[in-house]
Amino acid sequence: MMDSLVLPWVNAETISLFLAEVAQRHVKEFIVMVMDQAGWHLAGELAVPFNIRLIYLPPYSPELNPTEHLWQAIRLDCFANHVFADLDAVEGELTAGLVALESDADRSQAMTGFNWITSISLKEIY
Repeated sequence: MMDSLVLPWVNAETISLFLAEVAQRHVKEFIVMVMDQAGWHLAGELAVPFNIRLIYLPPYSPELNPTEHLWQAIRLDCFANHVFADLDAVEGELTAGLVALESDADRSQAMTGFNWITSISLKEIY
């Protein structure tokens, strides 16, 4: 599963909006979301819905972050060797790239389904 929102900035408020959107899209599921330790991911004001559990990666470990692989694909597929007329064109290309990844579950899973993720025991998380 992959969900994304294009928002104007990152902070506790926008991450809370993202978490609420994911929770709403998957209301009948329990979601384990892996995040890095960016300040806005750890903010005290962060609102985490009841059906989401956050797991934080160790600091300074981008190689463990599955999202980094998605961003690399977006950079290569959508932005490499492109010149854009304006910021709206950049946002349009970003949105198109995210929609393409969201609709190709096999590709997204191949990039992010690290063994340490797919072998997580949900019994330990509850």
